[in-house]
Amino acid sequence: MITLRNITLRRGTKVVLDDASVTLQPGEKVGLVGRNGAGKSSLFALLTDKLQSDKGDVDIPRQWTMAEVAQNMPETEMPATDFVLEGDTRLMAAQQALAAAEAAEDGHAMADAHALLMDAGVFDARPRAQALLMGLGFTGAQVDAPVNSFSGGWRMRLQLARALMCPADLMLLDEPTNHLDLDALVWLEAWLQRYEGTLIIISHDREFLDAITRVTLHLDEMKLMRYGGNYTAFEAMRAERMVLQQAAFEKQQDRMAHLQKFIDRFKAKASKAKQAQSRVKALERMERLAPVLTASDFSFEFREPVSLPNPMLMFDEVACGYETDAGEKIIVRGINRSVLAGQRIGILGANGQGKSTVVKTIARMQRALGGKITEGKGLQIGYFAQQEMDVLRPDEGPLSHMVRLAKEVSPSAREQELRDFLGQFRFVGEMVNQQVGSLSGGEKARLVLAMLVWQRPNLLLLDEPTNHLDLNTREALSMALNEFEGTVMLVSHDRALLREVCDEFWLVSKGVVGPFDGDLDDYQRWLLEQSKEAAKAAKEAAKEAAKAGAKKPAVVVAAAPAPAPKREDRKASGQARQKLAEQTKPMRKEMEAIDAKLNKLADERSALESQLAAASATPAQIAEMGKRLKAIHDELEAAELRWLELSAEVDALHAAAD
Repeated sequence: MITLRNITLRRGTKVVLDDASVTLQPGEKVGLVGRNGAGKSSLFALLTDKLQSDKGDVDIPRQWTMAEVAQNMPETEMPATDFVLEGDTRLMAAQQALAAAEAAEDGHAMADAHALLMDAGVFDARPRAQALLMGLGFTGAQVDAPVNSFSGGWRMRLQLARALMCPADLMLLDEPTNHLDLDALVWLEAWLQRYEGTLIIISHDREFLDAITRVTLHLDEMKLMRYGGNYTAFEAMRAERMVLQQAAFEKQQDRMAHLQKFIDRFKAKASKAKQAQSRVKALERMERLAPVLTASDFSFEFREPVSLPNPMLMFDEVACGYETDAGEKIIVRGINRSVLAGQRIGILGANGQGKSTVVKTIARMQRALGGKITEGKGLQIGYFAQQEMDVLRPDEGPLSHMVRLAKEVSPSAREQELRDFLGQFRFVGEMVNQQVGSLSGGEKARLVLAMLVWQRPNLLLLDEPTNHLDLNTREALSMALNEFEGTVMLVSHDRALLREVCDEFWLVSKGVVGPFDGDLDDYQRWLLEQSKEAAKAAKEAAKEAAKAGAKKPAVVVAAAPAPAPKREDRKASGQARQKLAEQTKPMRKEMEAIDAKLNKLADERSALESQLAAASATPAQIAEMGKRLKAIHDELEAAELRWLELSAEVDALHAAAD
């Protein structure tokens, strides 16, 4: 287990932890939450020995292997798969041991090293690494491309895959979803649910935390508070505690009224669309959130637009893409849609399908490559770029940005007025002159939001606006968007924000844009179906390639229709099939029994994990459950290995019969 006892931790003059204590059990999946700057990343640095506590003790089992996502951008020409493989520390150590044994010509050491390689899964290591890459959105053609050929966001995905490749007892993930789109996020969510080690995640995606974690660790006011349950359970428990604080009562009531106004606005739509039904749940959760939101010292609202043209936009056979040295590269074509006043549109689609390209075209950041976009009279666009530096200047401060913006939008604005306005977004004192390039991701995002609010847009184009926002700021953004009277077009992997804000969805897929008839749950099911179909197609292609490689035909010609088999041939073929069925029957029967056992063990493991998460067991019971979990893990491993052996034997018999 991990134990922190009376920890005091300072970063410079700032106290991050003050006499904080907490215990985490083996195998627990923990969400570490707290506002930006509270010290979550510093706690990770403490756990990995990059920082030393000023007081107290940190106990982590010495034999544990630890994995985390490196934050540096890799610079290497190494193929992507090889780069990910290096994350498997056990495999790398076995390979080094073998190299040393061969250099020393030590036969016993070579045998030991080969045994270590077998234990590390050397024969399926490369397929495992490539499966991780493809799950995170890389294509088959990219898995062996040089690391340096990828952009920054994709290189961070490589770092994530490298961390997942490690056979870790303890995994630390700091904002793992920041560079992922929704389909890769869903895959990662499923992968982490199957992970059997101890997991601590820092994330500002509430649905991601809810799906994975069973313990929430709240870092607030230099203390660590452990809550049994996922993020939603934490919200409810923390809300109950805050309700008891009479000092926050009046502020709480104001927020409740604000939320009630939001709920009343959309309640009438609940029966009109399937999307609205999913939003009812989000609204109910927001109602419970009111006490939690009282702790936030940040809120804002978009000012009323000067006008609301209707329609705002009309697309007529529009093609979107970009220009290259070789000419125009069209990503999406044939867009025939209208955007009306007051619409809340979520734009869905896998990475690389063209979501950001469409948004940039609407935002006038790049020209349409075909067709016509008609803008309504008085259209005022507010654009939040996925890369904030697309709209910010790194060598200027927040005040300089606002002064330049005010000259375009409201020339009569005074400097003090701009300073006061920036103060609402937590830019105070000399911070208004700090170079944007030195600001944190969350601070840059808040500056872009401030600039949007000042422009008084009637159409908001938001491309991944929550990447660097903490949970409180995300809630403030959600509330502001729902009070906004104009139109919202949103690209985001934050499912909570999409549910709370959007009434309808557009799907960008296979070069076209069309309506998606369903809610986010339907979209996730659609993604899984697409993934299964892609895997099936890849498997069939691999089989065909293997057959072609085995036969190695010199020339491919059109074959004449095969003659019908003779009766004797049909009889022999039937006898062969019957013989094969008899040979494989006991193996298939054993495989079915193993499947049943695996399901039973998985259910037992889930039940034990739930009991541990409830934190109501005695120390003796916890120890007993820990032993049983270890035994279940060993049984699962042995059963899965036996299933694979049987499957290989069945496949071999079928291959021989063919």
